Amino acid sequence: MNMNANDVARYLRDNPDFLAQHHELFTQLTVPHPQHGGQAISLAERQLHALRDKIRLLEQKLAELIRFGEENDDVSAKVHRLAAALAAAGGADEARQALVSSLQEDFAVPYVALETWGLAGGALDEGRLGEQVRRQLDALRHPYCGAPEHMEVLACFGEAAPHVRSVALIPLRRRGGAAFGVLALGSAEAERFYAEMGTLYLGRIGDLAAAAVSVVRR
Repeated sequence: MNMNANDVARYLRDNPDFLAQHHELFTQLTVPHPQHGGQAISLAERQLHALRDKIRLLEQKLAELIRFGEENDDVSAKVHRLAAALAAAGGADEARQALVSSLQEDFAVPYVALETWGLAGGALDEGRLGEQVRRQLDALRHPYCGAPEHMEVLACFGEAAPHVRSVALIPLRRRGGAAFGVLALGSAEAERFYAEMGTLYLGRIGDLAAAAVSVVRR
């Protein structure tokens, strides 16, 4: 019976205890060194290299998880400070200032704009967004991140508009209702806000902003 390499591989897969029963093969079989292709090493030594590679990969993944956890803790602390500042605001102007200061100083967002419409009082309603853009913002189920698709959105940033190359647009709503405003974040960096980025914390910041604006306008 002639066996080829595939037959041998299949046999070893079907009989995983074969090498345990023939442990002397560990020192007799040789395979190429993973870093030095021309050098042969024993199967046992090759397994040791494979184990070290696996441990190194696990260590890298653990380091990434720790870093992500620390970053999330840091963002959570910043969101908490923002919530406290908004809760202490005594009016529309104070709420706007607390929001802008937190996002610029804590979150390093250079351009921040808050635009509302259709609410009693109108203190924060600059009237810079047309009806079509408002409808498009209302249709967003999640914050939009990326290049500004409509130049009219840039009007929110006033004189800073020419410098904005990426935006995060966060619709402001009351408990899932129609949007009554938008929190617009802008950056001169084209990749600061991008389509694939996570929007969990942006959504929470939007919820805080919407609640604060609603309260101070009553």
